[in-house]
Amino acid sequence: MEQHDATGRRVMGGQYFLYFGVLGMFLPYFNLYCFHLGFSGIEIGVLSGVRSLAMIIFPIAWGIVADRRQARRPIYILCNFAATGVWALYLFWDDFIAMFWITLAYGVFFSPIIAFMEAFTMEVLGGEKKRYGRIRAWGTSAFIAVVILLGELIDAAAVDVILVLILAGSFLQAVFSVRVPRTTRRRVIGTGRAKDFLRRRATLIFLGAAFLMLVSHGAYYGFFSIHLEKLGYDKSFIGIAWALASVAEILVMLNSDRIFRRFSLENVLLLSLLIAVFRWAVLSRAGSAAAILASQALHALTYAAFHIAGILYVDRLTPDGSKTLGQAVNNAVTYGLGMMVGFFLSGWLYDAVGASLLFLASAGIAGGGAVLFLGVWIPARRTGTRG
Repeated sequence: MEQHDATGRRVMGGQYFLYFGVLGMFLPYFNLYCFHLGFSGIEIGVLSGVRSLAMIIFPIAWGIVADRRQARRPIYILCNFAATGVWALYLFWDDFIAMFWITLAYGVFFSPIIAFMEAFTMEVLGGEKKRYGRIRAWGTSAFIAVVILLGELIDAAAVDVILVLILAGSFLQAVFSVRVPRTTRRRVIGTGRAKDFLRRRATLIFLGAAFLMLVSHGAYYGFFSIHLEKLGYDKSFIGIAWALASVAEILVMLNSDRIFRRFSLENVLLLSLLIAVFRWAVLSRAGSAAAILASQALHALTYAAFHIAGILYVDRLTPDGSKTLGQAVNNAVTYGLGMMVGFFLSGWLYDAVGASLLFLASAGIAGGGAVLFLGVWIPARRTGTRG
């Protein structure tokens, strides 16, 4: 059994490595590819928003089917191969309408992959779930390596090389997806006390603040690479900037136990929101490489610490029997709805006012999240609540 578990951990580490390797090509450079095709900021925002809409709907839909049919593994394999096939269509069409429908179809199959990976990993780890960070770190390591190497490759070739490279990475993940372990534990989405969880004041305030935090990230994920290129930086620097953010992320990931033993969840969440205000304000004015890279180091708080604290906070708020539902709601409101609104809003603002004011608006949105979260943080300070 121990050898089987070790094999399962290696397999899942490989899946994270390939998944985030592909993401390391997609996130920094796909919107840049669209920009080089001549798409407007609104069109780029629409394509990014469609991907976020898929993150709201399809992971839940596929998860329900997988649980009811006890078919998580075959559906996971199907989604990997189908997503690879749909991605290949980008090689043949580059007009906006065609790419809109390809992006939507791709989202149907790609969006649930990470949720299924998390479920497999939790079952493989069993009673050692605190070792999750070590497995997930393979993904961040791949992301760092890819964004650095790909920047140099794009400088030497052209940005559309990402289409073929993503296709190759997706195909490899699909091939190796057949090695994911067969699991026997049943995933159950509890609903008995879900309404109580959703009616709690702390839940609603947190979800509102987290929604605003992710809306503020829309400018970063949608237009950071474009902004740097227009400032005169080459693809290698863009890759280094993204990689630095991932290095900061992985350091928090590997030290999360120490962080959350020392600081309460509320303190980490509020600090992350305030740092986001500062980070986006810096990007709105920064032109020097040093200032830009320094702002990227703040990703350790604005993404990594906020993400981990948010998951733990929702788990604390959610009653037993509704834990999966609680996390599903969290992801739908933040990484789904929040990112979708952020992408649409950023696309419109980028065309209307430019990158500098766009990032300044993002700082204001994150500030609104911080003000809202004070409704949780102040009572927690009074009662001495800790994570």
